[in-house]
Amino acid sequence: MTATFRVVLAPDKFKGSLRASEVADTISTVLQHLAPSIEVTRHPIADGGEGSVELALSAGFEPISVPVTGPLGAAVEAIFALKDRVAVLEMASAAGLGLLPSGPNSDTAWDATTYGAGELISAALDRGAARIIIGAGGSATTDGGMGAVEALGVDVHALGQPAHRADTQRNGLDPRLADVDLIVACDVDNPLVGPHGAAHVYAPQKGADDACVAQLELRLAWWADAVAKATGADLRDSPGVGAAGGFAFGLVSLAGARIVSGVEILSELTGLNEVAARADLVVVGEGSLDQQSLRGKGPIGVARLASSHGVPVVAVAGRNLLSESEWREAGLRAVYVLSDIEPDPKVCIADARRLLAELAVTLADDWLPALTQDAGRSARSHDGDGSHSNPDPLSPDEYREALLSTVVRSEESG
Repeated sequence: MTATFRVVLAPDKFKGSLRASEVADTISTVLQHLAPSIEVTRHPIADGGEGSVELALSAGFEPISVPVTGPLGAAVEAIFALKDRVAVLEMASAAGLGLLPSGPNSDTAWDATTYGAGELISAALDRGAARIIIGAGGSATTDGGMGAVEALGVDVHALGQPAHRADTQRNGLDPRLADVDLIVACDVDNPLVGPHGAAHVYAPQKGADDACVAQLELRLAWWADAVAKATGADLRDSPGVGAAGGFAFGLVSLAGARIVSGVEILSELTGLNEVAARADLVVVGEGSLDQQSLRGKGPIGVARLASSHGVPVVAVAGRNLLSESEWREAGLRAVYVLSDIEPDPKVCIADARRLLAELAVTLADDWLPALTQDAGRSARSHDGDGSHSNPDPLSPDEYREALLSTVVRSEESG
């Protein structure tokens, strides 16, 4: 009896075009058309940023909706996931770029607060959470977590910083946090300040011009000085505290949080490690494979996890800015890129699903040769009911086009 070939699809989102679940579904549809006998497991991932709550909900967590303060002060509705006293939160649901009404600019980069993310943690405490995992990613903020710890009871004014809610008395950190495992899930290792810190690396993505970046850097340094003086510990250079505009710094320095790899913690919650260990091939992916990916973002984290079990890993991406030596050293055996098919970025984003399906055919040709050849012969010479109605085999190009059309139709109807 022939052993079943197992493929695990564990992509992150293609930002701006496809959710992680849509990436997994598109690749799965292609592979199962080509080789119905293989076992395909969809396991979309998040690296602690946007998509973490969706991933937890798909694993059986309950959605909890709460009103919190948005990045510019207006109320927003945020959702977190809860199961067995474990809460999975996304700071982006309270302080994310997507919540800016008119998009990012230097004013929003300076003004945006993490206050609502602190309120989100409080809401999880109210629900009895004993372990709180908050994903740090997709933020509009560079406040060093100042707003979040203020919402959790820290008197930032006493530390020489302007309070977000100046009319509210603060009596110290919420005592419930003493009995809670507070985890900041992220897969970057940036410090708070300096050339690789929160302001210089990430603030430009949040709309900050050069002058604003310089001011944000100064504000973060002043905040770090104040926290170090108050606590006796200077953590500004610790790996990861620069995540989400320094959000992690505030929680680690003043709220007793610890930083954990987002991929590792979410893989633990959803069982990805066990699934990957049994696979014959793991497919990862994200919109842009670049230097930030190498700092530990989702796909590379999964690649390292799967490689530790001796399982080959390949990647699909919208674009690839890494050299072959870089991605091979990161544990990838091959990289398939949308921009190799369509160089126009706008077309890549607009037609991502079809281009991804085409990449999946190439991936299957490379990694499932015997299976795809058998499936191709069967599909070219048989109807769906098993009858021989097409004795003349299609050319490879004709078959490829017919398959892609089928995939796109089935995805659109689904």
